[in-house]
Order: sequence, then structure tokens, then C-alpha cells
Amino acid sequence: MTDSYTILAQSYDRLTADVDYKKWADYIERHFQRQKQPVRTVAELGCGTGSLTSLLARRGYAMTAVDLSPDMLSIAQQKCGGLDILFLCQDMSWLTLLEPADAVVSCLDSINYITRPAALRRTFQRVHRALVPGGLFLFDVKTPLALESAGGQTYLDEDEELFCVWRGEYSPRRRVCGYGLDLFVRRPDGAWDRGGEYHEEYAYTLDELDRFLREAGFQRVRQYDDKKLTPPGPTSQRVFFAARKD
Repeated sequence: MTDSYTILAQSYDRLTADVDYKKWADYIERHFQRQKQPVRTVAELGCGTGSLTSLLARRGYAMTAVDLSPDMLSIAQQKCGGLDILFLCQDMSWLTLLEPADAVVSCLDSINYITRPAALRRTFQRVHRALVPGGLFLFDVKTPLALESAGGQTYLDEDEELFCVWRGEYSPRRRVCGYGLDLFVRRPDGAWDRGGEYHEEYAYTLDELDRFLREAGFQRVRQYDDKKLTPPGPTSQRVFFAARKD
């Protein structure tokens, strides 16, 4: 297995073709519009190949795109050519922006990929430091229910040029869901290249996340069901947090 998102980077957009990034951008803007002060500068953590970054940039936001994977950032830069976006290759837990942002967002359960609670605490502290007074931190997570349910499951994505198999295994002791990935990509000569990666996501409880945010200095913390403005329920599998720096 290689480092995460090295092999996957080239095929990521094809594997996530079903993600409605416009719907995600619309939801983010609904939160921006609820802010007391205008949101103009936005940093996206875990930007991946820049699909959401480019949408928000085209809507007029001054974007900073942050990701740990140079391969993903390289594709994002190509996709966002011509847009005024700053790309930073950084670990979220050591986030350092050039200037404070009006909002920091992190989507598609990027926060779950921080598998050490101490590192997540530090991430929240760095985000708090990176925001202007009154700034918004908006992110989503998969709930423990969602990650536990993924254990023992096999997921398949394929088209004429690509075949990808994910296998999920959940460890109650570690509170981690690991995904082993086998990826086959057809070459121009008709032969197939095979690669593999391994990914892990940590099952943070909502109470833990609320506590970590407040420890970092966020005083106004709200929870929402998946892309809604109503509270999550006991069967929610994706939850959004909106935390404001006062």
C-alpha cells in the first residue's frame, strides 16, 4: 500500500462523480449568509482535487486551498487554472494561513481522517487562530454509527477504464474504520495497472467534537443534520458543525 491519495489522486474525480459539489457549495453559502459579518476570504482544509474550491472561487470568494497530498494539490491547481487561489501543502493540525480568514471550511469528512484526538485538538486550535474575530468554522463528520456500519462492507466503483474495490473494517477498540483499496486503471495499450492504498477514519462522538471546539476557544457551537439547518438525530450518519470565533 502506498501513501494515501498518491495513486488515488489521478482517479479521484471519476470515483466521486456522484458527489453534488454544487449542493455542498449552496449549503456552505447558506451558513455564510447567516453570519453577522460578510464572508469574503475562505480557507478550505482537505481541498482534495479542488472541486469545491473552484466553485466557491467562481462565486467570488478569495480562496486558500489546503491539503496534505501534493498529488491532489497538483490536480487542483490544474483544475483551478485562471482562478485566484492560494494553494498550501500543509497538515491541517499545523495549519498556518498567510492572513486570517473570514471562514474555514472542511468537507466530505476530512476531519475524520485526523485519527489522533490530540492532533484534532491542535487542528481546532490552529483553526481558531486562523480566523478573524467573528469568523466561522464549518465542517462535517461521519458519525460513529456511519463508520461502524461501514465495517465488513465492500464498495465497488467501475467504468470502462477503471475498476476500484474498497473494503471497510471497523475496530471498536481503536474506534477506527480502515479502508483497503485496490485500484485498476486501463492503459492506452489495453493492459491494466494495479495500485493499492489504505485509509483510516476515526469515530469521534458529537460530544467529543463539541468539547474540543470549546477547548480551542469556540463559544458558539451548533450541530446540524446532513446539509440541513435542523439538529441531527440518533440515526444521523453525517453531521455538520458550525462554530464561531467570538
